[in-house]
Amino acid sequence: MSFYDKVRRQKFLSFSLILFTLAVGVLIGTLAQTGARAAKEQAVAPDATPLTIPSPMQTQSEFAKIAKRLEPSVVNISTEYIPKKETTTENRPQSRRRVMPQQQQDPDDQGDDSNPMEQLFRRFMGQGGGMEAEPDDSPSAALGSGVVVDKNGYILTNNHVVDKATRIKVKFTNDTTDYPATVIGTDVDTDLAVIHVDRKNLVPAKIGNSDALQVGDWTMAIGSPFGFQATVTAGIVSALSRDVPGAESNSTFQHFIQTDAAINPGNSGGPLLNINGEVIGINTMIASRSGGYQGIGFAMPINTAVKVYNDIIKEGHVTRGSIGIGLRTDNNSDLLKVYGAEHGVFVVKVYPDSPAEKAGMKVEDIVTAINGKPIYKGQDLIDIVADSSVGSTLKIAVVRDKTAKTLDVVVGERTKIFAEQYGGVKPGAPEAAPEAMQVKFGMELRAITSAMRDQMHLKSGGALIASVEPGSFADDIGLAKGDVIVELNRQAVNSTQDFQKIQGNLKPGDSVAFHVLRQAGNGRGAADWQPLFLAGRVPEGNQ
Repeated sequence: MSFYDKVRRQKFLSFSLILFTLAVGVLIGTLAQTGARAAKEQAVAPDATPLTIPSPMQTQSEFAKIAKRLEPSVVNISTEYIPKKETTTENRPQSRRRVMPQQQQDPDDQGDDSNPMEQLFRRFMGQGGGMEAEPDDSPSAALGSGVVVDKNGYILTNNHVVDKATRIKVKFTNDTTDYPATVIGTDVDTDLAVIHVDRKNLVPAKIGNSDALQVGDWTMAIGSPFGFQATVTAGIVSALSRDVPGAESNSTFQHFIQTDAAINPGNSGGPLLNINGEVIGINTMIASRSGGYQGIGFAMPINTAVKVYNDIIKEGHVTRGSIGIGLRTDNNSDLLKVYGAEHGVFVVKVYPDSPAEKAGMKVEDIVTAINGKPIYKGQDLIDIVADSSVGSTLKIAVVRDKTAKTLDVVVGERTKIFAEQYGGVKPGAPEAAPEAMQVKFGMELRAITSAMRDQMHLKSGGALIASVEPGSFADDIGLAKGDVIVELNRQAVNSTQDFQKIQGNLKPGDSVAFHVLRQAGNGRGAADWQPLFLAGRVPEGNQ
């Protein structure tokens, strides 16, 4: 190696040493600065270990699995009520309430007691469960829930969710479309309804068996509380076969599952599920002083709902048997003993013309068995009779005056035996007022029934003016609501059909005369009918 090579090598080594020294210095300085900064940052808690966020990893539980599986099966239901425009006020409904009605005595039930707890119990529609009544002539809207039970679009919900609704819309989770729905049938006694949407290949929820439930079992509720769709809550079964004081008027058929799963206004009609994700109830009501969740909710058992559903899709309504009796509320052993029975239910009323009356049953009879099955409480009798086919014969064992008897009772249809309770006309009741009929000249006429004629002290014939349009021809010539037309152009009017026939021959410009009777009080509690003769010329348009 030459002298110059040695010099160059020495210079290279020196330069490398300087660079290394500088790098080490920079590294030491950086570490020192970082340590100082870290020490400064942890000055508040120098002995605390910083937390770290782990890599994302999805956790899973049975509740999460159920919620995911039921997501496409639980729907949001929105309803609108738009009243029809009325021309008269006589047939206008009174009011539409969202308050749980007071419990009434139910035929074939155990009594007529009311309960001070009634104010605790409220329906839970999306309006917040308010206590005020809404007039039926005012538009309204509400929200509820439902559960798909058939892939072809059939949905179970509560009757009070869709009751009186003019328009029903269904919305599915993760689908912004509002699907119009129609009511297939309802059942007031259990507050259940079946509706249908025109959408195929839906995912129906799996039906469970509510008879398998035990107090303490896990439950989940899914619905749209306060409009928040697909809300999931969990709890346990708090009680079974709960009879709720102040519930729907026909609480004879309402024996609820009680749960503490949080349910609120808007959950109504949604499913209550077991830990296997099976529907074991339809959420129906809550007990609340405020209208919101307070840990007590009630669901109609799915076994009851399935029976109702099957009847509705087959017949359009639910048919229940009845024999037409009223039963004592309590099973007083001393009372039964005095009347000669060890067990049974005491008959306090036998309804006129009912199957029980026709079979010879009497007040103070004690029903001890039906078709050989012992009866210990009123619900035993109600369940057997309600599930019996209409027209079938039951052998009912009774004790009367300490003597055992057997009566053959033919089961009747509940809605017919108690027609008045179900919105029909009670047998033997006065005739309902016929609906008003629009006729020419700007007025409405109503037929006069025999009962109306007796009440009005009319001898015969006539057609009652139900309303007169202001400014019309009828108004101009002096006709008024309450007048009875007995002649039109000297031809007798004994019915609304007579009037229509006569007026059909009149043309604009023809003279027309009315012979009417107008009522005036006579001070003796009755009324005098004063004859009036009114006339005019038929206007253009013959209105």
